[in-house]
Amino acid sequence: MTALVVDAVHKSYGAEQVLAGVDLTVHPGSFTAVLGPSGCGKTTLLRLVAGFDHPDQGTVTLGGRQVAGPHRLVPARRRGIGYVAQEGALFPHLDVTANIAFGLPRRDRRGGSRISALLELVGLDHTLAHRLPHELSGGQQQRVALARALAPRPALILLDEPFSALDAGLRAETRTAVAAACAAAGTTTVLVTHDQDEALSLADTLAVLHRGAVAQVGQPHELYHRPVDAFTATFLGDAVLLPGTAHVDTVSTELGELPLAQARSATGPVLVVLRPEQLMMTRDGQGLPARVDHIDFYGHDAVVHLTLLTTGTRLRSRTPSPPTCTTVNVNVQGPVHCVDSSPPT
Repeated sequence: MTALVVDAVHKSYGAEQVLAGVDLTVHPGSFTAVLGPSGCGKTTLLRLVAGFDHPDQGTVTLGGRQVAGPHRLVPARRRGIGYVAQEGALFPHLDVTANIAFGLPRRDRRGGSRISALLELVGLDHTLAHRLPHELSGGQQQRVALARALAPRPALILLDEPFSALDAGLRAETRTAVAAACAAAGTTTVLVTHDQDEALSLADTLAVLHRGAVAQVGQPHELYHRPVDAFTATFLGDAVLLPGTAHVDTVSTELGELPLAQARSATGPVLVVLRPEQLMMTRDGQGLPARVDHIDFYGHDAVVHLTLLTTGTRLRSRTPSPPTCTTVNVNVQGPVHCVDSSPPT
């Protein structure tokens, strides 16, 4: 039995259509990230699943039980879902213990064993148990919010961009702790985010939302290396799109004849998706000559901006060792993936 099934869901606010036939299946125990640009309907989808709003069309099914549909609407409090908002939404007048205990039945509040176990689960020290929210860091507040959501043992946890307000270092630490806590609790998790690195690193299933519908769903590495269209290719990470002509198992480009990762039945014009880490720079005369325009240095690696001397095409190469010279030769490493020739929109 699937944990969550969203089937052909539509939602409009006035004349604005936000969701236009969303289909999504989430399996028990999985960590699914819903990724998309601002305004694509991510938070609306989460609100429909949580029961804070209802769909205009389509159905939402939790654990085999329909909770939203044409003739049925189960209220949020009866759906058995945990929800963590962007800012945590802790009660400011309650300490950590009282915040976590809020969703527990009275019998589970006695003795504090459940609260103690939850603090340990989310990686919080027990010395924080009686602090008020304003006495905690942003990351600690989000962990308390997760502990409160996990307290009643929900089958499904919804995370609505819970790390976006944190600084970069704290964000990485907190999201790792949250993912570990959800996995340890065995809870099915759905994360809504616009952060590609966050989605790719945390999720075992990734759904890209675009123009109110799911553009592609699958394992993160599948979507990154085999996007279905130009939008997904460019949204999931840095990508260079080059025009080409596809044959059965190769594609002709200005960088030469390149092998395709998957043979194609249809031939003709395509866009070749090149990730910057596939563009290799050498000085041995192999490949096409290129000028080094500038280098973005990130510490662990660098992105080198290049211009082909033969055609003027601009490329980007990601490398752990940026060149010290002004001209290099460019080669493509490994087979490539191509998509329909329509540009990203």
